[in-house]
Amino acid sequence: MRFLVAPDSFKDCLSAREVGDCIRRGILTEIPDAEVRIIPLADGGEGTAEVLVEATGGVIKEVEVHDPLMRLNSASYGILGDRTTAVIEMAAASGIERLKPAERNPWHTTTFGTGELIKHALDEGCRRIIIGLGGSATNDGGIGMASALGIMFIDKYGKGIYPLGGEIGKIVEINTAHADKRLKECEIIAACDVDNQLTGPKGASMVYGPQKGADPVMCENLDKNLHHLAELIHKQLGQDVEQIPGAGAAGGLGAGLIAFTGANLSPGFDIVSKEAGLEREMVWADFIITGEGKIDSQTKNGKTPIGVARLAAKYKKPVIAIAGTLGEEYTDLYGSGFRAIMSVLDRPMDLKEAIARAPELIGNTARDIVRLIGRS
Repeated sequence: MRFLVAPDSFKDCLSAREVGDCIRRGILTEIPDAEVRIIPLADGGEGTAEVLVEATGGVIKEVEVHDPLMRLNSASYGILGDRTTAVIEMAAASGIERLKPAERNPWHTTTFGTGELIKHALDEGCRRIIIGLGGSATNDGGIGMASALGIMFIDKYGKGIYPLGGEIGKIVEINTAHADKRLKECEIIAACDVDNQLTGPKGASMVYGPQKGADPVMCENLDKNLHHLAELIHKQLGQDVEQIPGAGAAGGLGAGLIAFTGANLSPGFDIVSKEAGLEREMVWADFIITGEGKIDSQTKNGKTPIGVARLAAKYKKPVIAIAGTLGEEYTDLYGSGFRAIMSVLDRPMDLKEAIARAPELIGNTARDIVRLIGRS
C-alpha cells in the first residue's frame, strides 16, 4: 500500500516534517512493508520557508533586521534550490511573536524589517520572492516595508514620517523616486490565506486589530488611516487596492505589496503545494493523510488540510485528516472530500500534556487509521 503523508505543522509543537515522521512511524507499525512518502506543507504562514527550502534543496539565511518596534534582531528567510527564488515569512521580522504581550500595539509597530528581508534577498540575486503574510504584529499598510526599500512617505511639512500604523494619517505624498530599482526586475508573490479587504468591518484593522493589542477606538482610527493610505495610493500611484480580497492581510501588508512592489496575491497553499510537487505525488498514492494542530470551521479558508482534500478529489483519492484538537463545525468539512477527520487525543488532557505526548499520540492515531483501512 502507498501512503502520501502531507501535513502542516502542529503550531508551537511539531514542524510539518516532524508530524510527517510521526505519522510514518505509526503506519509502519501496522504495515511494515507499506510505502510512505512525506511532503511537509504550509499555507503561507509559519513554517512556509522551512517547508519550501526542504522540498527544493535550498538554504536558510540568517540576517539582522529590525523587529516591529525597530529593535535590531536576527531573522531568517529561505533561498530555494533554484537559487533565484526567496521565500520570506513576514512574521520572521514583523510578527506578533516577536513582541511580549505588553508590547503589542499596532499604532506603534512597523513592517520595516520585512522590507529589509526583501532587500537581503535582492542582494543575494533573487528575482522571484514569495512572501508569507501570516502572524503579523502590524497595521501599517506596508509603509514600513516600502520605506526599507527606498519609498518615502512625506508629511505636510515636507518631511518623511516614521513608518508606523499610527502615523499614516500624516502622509500627504508618496515619493517613489528612490525605490529600489531591482523591484521592477522581480516577480513578487504574496502568499495569503485570508480574503479580508483593506478597510471596513471586514478589513485589517477591525478584524485583526484586537488580536494585536488595539482597543475599539484604536481600531477605528487605524481603519481611517488605512482608508487615507488607500486614497493616496489611488490618486498618486493609480492603483485601487482598498477592496481587493486579501489586501487586508498582515495589517494591510497585502495592499502595500501590491501598490509598492507590484506583487500578486495568491493562496498560500497553492504556492507551497506547487513548489513541493504535491499533485504529482497524489497520482502515486493509494491513501493520503494530512493534518494540522486544529481543524475547525476556519480550516475551509485556505488551510492546508482543505487544500489537500480538494486537490485529492481531482484524482478521487481518499483523504484522512488528523488534528491535535477538533473545533466548531469541523463536520462541515466532510463535504469537501475528507474520508475521516480524527483528533489525536486518547483521553481528556490539558494542552501541556498534549504537546508533550504529541509524537506518541500522532503515531498512535496513524496506526489506528491504518488498522481501520486494512490491506484492502
